[in-house]
Amino acid sequence: MSIYLNSDSKIIVQGITGGMGAKHTALMLDAASTIVGGVNARKAGQTVDHTDHEGNPVILPVFGTVSEAMSETGANVSVVFVPPAFTKDACIEAIDAGIELLVVITEGVPVQDTAEVFAYLEGKSTRMIGPNCPGIITPGESLAGITPHTITDSGPIGLVSKSGTLTYQMMYELRDFGFSTAIGIGGDPVIGTTHIDALEAFENDPDTKAIVMIGEIGGDAEERAAAYIKDHVTKPVVGYVAGFTAPEGKTMGHAGAIVSGSSGTAQAKKEALEAVGVKVGKTPSETAQLMREILQSA
Repeated sequence: MSIYLNSDSKIIVQGITGGMGAKHTALMLDAASTIVGGVNARKAGQTVDHTDHEGNPVILPVFGTVSEAMSETGANVSVVFVPPAFTKDACIEAIDAGIELLVVITEGVPVQDTAEVFAYLEGKSTRMIGPNCPGIITPGESLAGITPHTITDSGPIGLVSKSGTLTYQMMYELRDFGFSTAIGIGGDPVIGTTHIDALEAFENDPDTKAIVMIGEIGGDAEERAAAYIKDHVTKPVVGYVAGFTAPEGKTMGHAGAIVSGSSGTAQAKKEALEAVGVKVGKTPSETAQLMREILQSA
C-alpha cells in the first residue's frame, strides 16, 4: 500500500521538453515510474526518447494540452516543470482536465498565483502537492518529482516533510527500515497538500506503521498538525522542526519561514507536538533514532 501514488499511476510531465523536465523524466523512469507522455503546446506532435529502468527504449509523445494527454494515455498524475510565470496556467489547465494528482515542482511561484490555484481547487477532484517541493515517491513503485530514488527501499514508515533536503536525509537515515511513501509538501506559505492531509492518508494506510513529520519555523502548520494528531492519529509519530537556531524576525530560506516573537518558533512547535505525544528530535539524526527505537520495540 501507499498514499496518492503507486505502480498503477500513469504520469505525464508538463514541460517535458525543457531542461529540468527532460532530466527528471529520465530519473523518474529510472525509478520505475510509468510515464506515458508530456505536454508542451509549442511542440505538440513530437516525441522524446528515453529508456526505462530496465534499459528498454521509451518513446514518449508530446501533447498540446493536458486534456488531450489524459484522453490519449489514461494519465492520472501530472508533474509540473514549467517556469514560475507559467505555473498558474499549467496548474489550472491540469485541474480543468480533471487530473487526480498534480505535483508542482517549480520553485519561485508567486504566492498570489499559488493562492489563486488553491482557491480554484475548491470543489475539484484534483489533489495538488507543492509548489516548490520534491514531490512524492513510493519506493520501488513510482516517483513523481525529483526525490533521489536510490536512497531507500519500501518499508513501514510514512514521511511528510516541508523540506526537500531533509526528506532525503531522513530517507537515508532510515533506509534500513524503508518507507511506504515519502511526500515533500513544500515550504511556501500556500501549498496544496498539508501535513494534516498526509497524516490522514498515512493513518488510513494499513502498510504504514509509523510516521515521520518534518516541519520548520514559521506559520502554524505544525501546531495545527499536533491538534490533528491528538484527535485522529493512532500510529506513532516522530517529528523534527528545522530552525532552532534561526534569529527572530528574519525570513530563513523557505518563503513561509518567518518568525515573530514566540509565534512560529521551532521551540513552540516542538512543545505543541510533544504535548500530544509526538517525540521530537533536536536534529534529523536524533529524530531518525527515535523512529528506529519505536520500530525496534514494536
